[in-house]
Amino acid sequence: MTPEELANLAHLRRARDLIDREYARPLDVPTLARRALMSPGHFSRRFRAAYGETPYTYLMTRRIERAMALLRGGMSVTDACMAVGCTSLGSFSSRFTEITGETPSAYRSREHRAQTAMPACVAMVHTRPMRDPSRIQEAGRGSAA
Repeated sequence: MTPEELANLAHLRRARDLIDREYARPLDVPTLARRALMSPGHFSRRFRAAYGETPYTYLMTRRIERAMALLRGGMSVTDACMAVGCTSLGSFSSRFTEITGETPSAYRSREHRAQTAMPACVAMVHTRPMRDPSRIQEAGRGSAA
């Protein structure tokens, strides 16, 4: 790997870290691209090449992951939706179902005793949402939020 490629990966990592840290804020591709010191189009292509998903997909997966933890803790679906930075309950529910295979209310109502008994770092790995490519309906979204 060339020094330039390593530098680009470090810039992409800064943008990904911003998503991980500020997932509840309104984030869009131009904001993330500025963090990575790239143009929006170049950033989107490089992010997908490096991480295997678009910045928008990565952001929504992080939001759903955080919402899952809130729902396991007993938070209402509406409150979890707003807490993770989603502004539309319908879009949140659709994306949650697409990623996890069940509705947020069904996820909230089922038993999560095993996850609450695990250390948080272990529970995070075992409950991380995994995207099912057959359910993804992303068609060229322009923004990350």
